[in-house]
Amino acid sequence: MASELKNLSSYNKDEVPSGEKCSFGIVVSDWNDEITSKLLEGAVNTLLEHETDEKDILIEHVPGAYELPYGAKSLFNRKRLDAIICLGCIIQGETRHFDFIADAVANGIMKVSLDEDIPVIFGVLTTNNIEQARERSSGRLGNKGVEAAVTALKMAAL
Repeated sequence: MASELKNLSSYNKDEVPSGEKCSFGIVVSDWNDEITSKLLEGAVNTLLEHETDEKDILIEHVPGAYELPYGAKSLFNRKRLDAIICLGCIIQGETRHFDFIADAVANGIMKVSLDEDIPVIFGVLTTNNIEQARERSSGRLGNKGVEAAVTALKMAAL
């Protein structure tokens, strides 16, 4: 597994641009809140550490991961933003539901990004079980929310 090779929270702070004078939207899924709340915390803290003003971080909650693309589009339509971060957690179950949701979410996020010409960051965990999600939201493998915020800062600088 690729993330087993890296801590999602590890990065060179000197290689990340400042978020000063930038505004960011974060859309977070309430489904699997135990996980997504930690992703949100990691993303917000990272943006703040890189000089983003708290008033320039707009957070919206949506019911589940499937609603993330619409939430991103809604944020785009309401406020000028430099990047939007989508945070969610999809855990494999016993049916193919996981495959359909993960594919739809990934394609939907990319579509908003390309259609609206704004970086929309995929900060969605797609794991086999809750233990893997915990490891990637605040455990030994770091926090995907941190990684998503670093990506947003870099993409906003483009």
